[in-house]
Amino acid sequence: MAKAAWKRPGSPIGRKGPRKANPAYKRRAREPWTAADVSKLKQLAKGNTPTGVMSIKLQRPVAAIRSKAQREGISLRPVNRAPYSRRSKAAR
Repeated sequence: MAKAAWKRPGSPIGRKGPRKANPAYKRRAREPWTAADVSKLKQLAKGNTPTGVMSIKLQRPVAAIRSKAQREGISLRPVNRAPYSRRSKAAR
């Protein structure tokens, strides 16, 4: 007979604590931003760094980075994305 889902090893059901053993960022919830953190955020935003990479480098959640950037007036656009059409119009 098969084990119930919550009894299987590796199942997150009924487990307490963090879901990942090694999260991409340390939990720095509600930790105040230092001037160095804000300057690093500005530098990364100027370099057009994706917010996922920023979260790893600043060790903060993506939502915290977005909200701090909005409060500080830092633009996170344009995001690093592939352009709509990579081919030039002459090549068509």
